[in-house]
Amino acid sequence: MSDLPSVPRIVRLVGVPMDLGAGRRGVDMGPSAIRIAGVTQGLRQLGFQVEDDGDVGVPAPETRDPGRPSARYLEPIYHVCNRLRLRVRRSLELGEVPIVLGGDHSIAIGTVAGVAEHFRNRGQKIGLIWVDAHGDMNTPDISPTGNIHGMPLATNIGMGHPLLVEMGGFKPKVEPRNVCLIGIRDIDEIERKVIRESGVHAYTMRDVDERGMRAIMQEAIGFANDGTAGFHVSFDLDGMDPRDVPGTGTPVKGGISWREANLLMEMVSDTGRMTSLEVTELNPILDVKNQSGEVAVDVILSAFGKRIL
Repeated sequence: MSDLPSVPRIVRLVGVPMDLGAGRRGVDMGPSAIRIAGVTQGLRQLGFQVEDDGDVGVPAPETRDPGRPSARYLEPIYHVCNRLRLRVRRSLELGEVPIVLGGDHSIAIGTVAGVAEHFRNRGQKIGLIWVDAHGDMNTPDISPTGNIHGMPLATNIGMGHPLLVEMGGFKPKVEPRNVCLIGIRDIDEIERKVIRESGVHAYTMRDVDERGMRAIMQEAIGFANDGTAGFHVSFDLDGMDPRDVPGTGTPVKGGISWREANLLMEMVSDTGRMTSLEVTELNPILDVKNQSGEVAVDVILSAFGKRIL
């Protein structure tokens, strides 16, 4: 049995307005869009006490040298993620459930480091459910763009630049056998081989089409819970179909539907073992009347117990 509370009383919002890891500007406004869409009010209606930690400080890309082309903005991304690591760890130490609002998906390097460190200090491990259109399993050696938002999952399982991989002084943050990657449909050629050989459990959109979200989530939850204290959920909004989420910088047609996303999160909630949550890659510049911000709030609330009846 998990020692996590089945109905946590306090959740803490942490914004990370970072677009250093992405190939285009705009996701730095994502945390504000999710707040404007009513995430605090929605969580309070579900009975939670909500503390908003504000935003982690992030430098604007135009004020920094991107550095090496194989890992652009490596050092500023490291410093932002390291500050995020400390905030997430502290929130868990206080018995809260942190909700991290992004920002590009490179922020997951800091979030997962903080969660893993907290439980490692207690002699425990964590699982990871990663929802994404992309594999996020590139490394500086194979990345076609050098954008670090395509590298965080590889980093978390111990592959990539040592500065990021060894954040917090240990690696890997998560064992590949406890990682489930759901919704992928746009994978780089070399990255495809990396995913196959990594040991993570990858579910493509074909798997979702053939097997259904319920069967996949039952299996994924089993892997993420196997020998762990619970699991973190990292939800990239581009995992969903662009018809439902137009406001994301790397849209790929044929994604997870609004209803499938909510089922996924409802099943996460049913377990009572979600340690923490992050939602990333919301780009309000590309959105329509904050539709994607509202969808983000919807999936967050489903993860925290929102029900139809």
